Amino acid sequence: MKNIVIIILFVLVTFDSFSQKENTLLRQGNRKFDNGEYKEAEKDYRKALELNKESVPGQFNLGDAVYKNNNFEEATKIYSNLSEKKTDPGVQSKIFHNLGNSYLQSKEYEKSIVAYKNSLMNNPKNVDTKYNLEYAKMMLKKQQQQQQQNKDNKDQKDDKKDQKDKKDQNQDQNQKNDQQKQPQDQKKISKEDADRMLEALKNDEKKTMQKVKKQKAKVQVIGIEKDW
Repeated sequence: MKNIVIIILFVLVTFDSFSQKENTLLRQGNRKFDNGEYKEAEKDYRKALELNKESVPGQFNLGDAVYKNNNFEEATKIYSNLSEKKTDPGVQSKIFHNLGNSYLQSKEYEKSIVAYKNSLMNNPKNVDTKYNLEYAKMMLKKQQQQQQQNKDNKDQKDDKKDQKDKKDQNQDQNQKNDQQKQPQDQKKISKEDADRMLEALKNDEKKTMQKVKKQKAKVQVIGIEKDW
């Protein structure tokens, strides 16, 4: 009986020691968080969770720290997991509020709107959540308008490309038709004008020879004068 009592007391003392250490780490992390030392605060919260991984304050504060360190993806996972735990409405409202902020930072506006609405269901009087909800709605509308504009621009580019492709195809076809017609036209012209072209070439050749002779004579004359 005494052994059983000793074991129970040992377990209670050990549990109390772990609990005190966890709380010390959480308070230490909170002080660093308040001082803007988010990286250091994150380390303390993680150490606290090593002692009690189911700690709601530990998880919540870790979510805050990683959010402040711009790690929105992990913050989203932490708050999402916390939102499935049974907590009082006040805490649940804060969890969903922060989950909405994480989605908002990641530009997942539809999800952020759902999270803010869940936050308000637990605390309808939260003015900050109401403001963030309206902001998320506005950003979602802008995002949808931008997506529609991008789609319209893409459609216009595709239409222009199709028109250009058609134009290029028509030009290629016209060139092929011209090329097919060209040998026939050349054949017809050469047959009709062959004699005239040969005569013209002969005349050109005669004129060229005369020019060459004159140039030679001229050069020779200059040469003679120079020698004199």
